[in-house]
Amino acid sequence: MNGIETYFRNIKDILDSVLEGEMDSMEQTALCFADTIEHKQSIYVFGCSHGAIIAEELFYRAGGLAVINPLFNPSLMLNVRPVTLTSRFERLEGQSKAILEESSAKTGDVIVIHSVSGRNAGVVEMALEAKEKGMTVIGLTNLDYSKKNTSRHSSGKRLFELCDICIDNRGEYGDGSVEIKGIGEKAGATSTVIGASIMNGIVVRTAELLAERGIRPPVLHSANADGGDEINKSIFEEYRSCIHYL
Repeated sequence: MNGIETYFRNIKDILDSVLEGEMDSMEQTALCFADTIEHKQSIYVFGCSHGAIIAEELFYRAGGLAVINPLFNPSLMLNVRPVTLTSRFERLEGQSKAILEESSAKTGDVIVIHSVSGRNAGVVEMALEAKEKGMTVIGLTNLDYSKKNTSRHSSGKRLFELCDICIDNRGEYGDGSVEIKGIGEKAGATSTVIGASIMNGIVVRTAELLAERGIRPPVLHSANADGGDEINKSIFEEYRSCIHYL
């Protein structure tokens, strides 16, 4: 097999492992989402650097839930230059507290925090502040990776130690997945495709649960499909109280 075949097989193996081992945590998350949406509470998602790609994946997109709100900050996104600043900024304490305080987040809301290592101050502080506010904290992380590293937050905690629900992406330590002959590092990161698959699966299950309750799921349609704008407008109007990015 060449590298492409190996990578695809590795992704399939990880997805199979997640499906078998993380079904309970994914189901719990979907139930949490459905309850939150039914009660017109808000759902937030946060990550730093590549971890924030999952936040970008989940909000304002066709097939996604309109009520998922990203917590973005320019200093933690990949368009900052030099990009190495993201690695420095995600280790600083104080930023996440300010980001959450300036949001509309409140008691009873839910936040998904994505971090493969779960060790940096940015994600740990966000989890601590969210719990202090009375929010439900859902962590998407890599347990093996995180347990092999110490926290970079003054609390000494890692993300998985602070979650109400923890979902393990079951990827490899360091995220690379394919050994390349002649070099030490593995190539082919897995956390984004696995994380997106996990969260999109939860989105689908949430929509199912809402439909079973007789509630119209706030699933966005493509703005590039005929009639999409009109459908989305009606969703935004119905759920305006828990959408904070418009």
